[in-house]
Amino acid sequence: MSQTIWKPSKELIESSNIYKIMLLYGFDNYQDFWKWSVTNKTAFWEATVQTLEIKLATNYTSILDVSKGVENAQWLKNSTLNIVDSCFQNEEDATAIIFQKEGEPLQKVTQKELLKLVNKIANGLISLGLKTGDKIAINMPMTLEAVAIYLAAIKAGMPVVTIADSFTPNEIETRLKIASPKVIFTQDVLKRGEKKLPIFQKVVAANAPKAIVVKTSEENLVLRKDDVLWNAFLSANTAFKTVVQKPKDIITILFSSGTTGAPKAIPWTHTTPIKCASDGFYHQNIHKNDVVCWSTNLGWMMGPWLVFSSLINKATIALYYGTPIESNFGKFVQDAKVTMLGVIPSFVKYWKASKNMEQFNWNTIQCYSSTGEVSNPIEMNYLMQLANNKPVIEYCGGTEIGGAYVTSTVVQPNIAGTFSTQALGGEFILLDETNNKAKKGELFLIPPIMGLSTTLLNSNHYNVYYKNTPIYKGKLLRRHGDQLEQLENGYYKMQGRVDDAMNLGGIKVSSIQIEAVLNKLEFIKESAAIAITPSNGGPSKLVAYYVENSSKINTEERFKLAKKSIKNQLNPLFKLTDLIKIASLPRTASNKVMRKKLRDGFFNEK
Repeated sequence: MSQTIWKPSKELIESSNIYKIMLLYGFDNYQDFWKWSVTNKTAFWEATVQTLEIKLATNYTSILDVSKGVENAQWLKNSTLNIVDSCFQNEEDATAIIFQKEGEPLQKVTQKELLKLVNKIANGLISLGLKTGDKIAINMPMTLEAVAIYLAAIKAGMPVVTIADSFTPNEIETRLKIASPKVIFTQDVLKRGEKKLPIFQKVVAANAPKAIVVKTSEENLVLRKDDVLWNAFLSANTAFKTVVQKPKDIITILFSSGTTGAPKAIPWTHTTPIKCASDGFYHQNIHKNDVVCWSTNLGWMMGPWLVFSSLINKATIALYYGTPIESNFGKFVQDAKVTMLGVIPSFVKYWKASKNMEQFNWNTIQCYSSTGEVSNPIEMNYLMQLANNKPVIEYCGGTEIGGAYVTSTVVQPNIAGTFSTQALGGEFILLDETNNKAKKGELFLIPPIMGLSTTLLNSNHYNVYYKNTPIYKGKLLRRHGDQLEQLENGYYKMQGRVDDAMNLGGIKVSSIQIEAVLNKLEFIKESAAIAITPSNGGPSKLVAYYVENSSKINTEERFKLAKKSIKNQLNPLFKLTDLIKIASLPRTASNKVMRKKLRDGFFNEK
């Protein structure tokens, strides 16, 4: 099928953020501008910090210092700041957040109102006896309160451990044990239509520390001895002095899959949000007073990304409290006048099949952005037409990057399901299995890049990302695990992972985590989990192979048990699509499971 190519108008190009900065620095060609951004990284990031108006308490002596190696790059050297201060530089009466609870009208929160709420929470944290450096956790859906708690803790110098509300108690407990927060913020239940899904109950089952609970239902709530309700916690004091810190101080701890099974605890510092905001400014083309909507959670990097890329760019965060696949979400997008709508391909797949978004006027959307899964070009072309032919900015990166390494722009032709450019300010190389430069191969990042992690809470950072990586033209490379193909037109297409990680429902998870759950089932001797990408693109499907333990359980019941175990012990978003019995798992000479061989052979077996 021939691809539809979207081409930007002259008016759009000239009104874009990229074009304005290109003109400012004497460029009339995007590729020349990108090349400058990676060959003159100090100049590019200095220009970006100034353009974003990042608020510094003490100015830096150098924007970048690599005297300790590119893997230990120091950004904004000798400066002091708190990145939250850069989130409150719009007019006081500008809308900072627009949100809607299910079945209720739209509500708007001004910058002044949000700042007051943030300060009340920060004072509440101090009243609990917490001090700078103490960690707090958030296990909540993406609500006004969650965003305010997140900003308040960072403003008070307290790193935030973010845990997605979809996780099961044992997954929550695993993350709490790694990060050791002093308190956790949560809410009683998550309302989904007539259903009320427990959240606080899961937090209790996870043996969480003292909880501050936002009550959203009328049902009786039994707290533990030290737990407190939100209203009792909240201070009346609306003034709070920002805690000024060093650029390298930790603001957030997010979790990503680990190839050994345990989730990697990835710290973000005060400089990581600059990468978020930079991408939002250049690639998603976010302008002052735009309305940015991305259905996500603070437990995934796109949650903090949404906060920082919106507020630092003086835009509005749009939050819908219901599910993004339902019709009411479409009405919210229309009524909130969303200008940049973020999606994961699974949403679009559902919208296309149900046609439930076609009734709404989405013409205020200037562009979409898609992440978390491989896109299906047909479905993305459909999405473009929902807003009268607007481009989809494909966006692929990682938690440990703080944004994307490959993406698109509104100043280049847009082809659904492909990436038009390496992200500004960052560079990568594709290498084949013999470590030679290739058009298709494993992606390696070329540090330094603003936003790249330099530490891990529970692993040796150098060993995870740099140990035994190839040297390219004298440069140290950083592994990431993705495989890409560069097309004839110079654009890029995702080709999945080279390691044992996978993206399911927009969530990165290790196959080993899934296998550990499956191997507990009585009929399974050993298993191997793989992600299969449909030949025409689209969200990955979870398939598990297993070697049988003798059992009388029939095939249908085995599939049900496996599906239920993954849902209950890991995440309900990890949906098993196939369970295949195999005589033995293919292994290397060193006894490592060859999951690639299983992936390659899947279609032949079917």
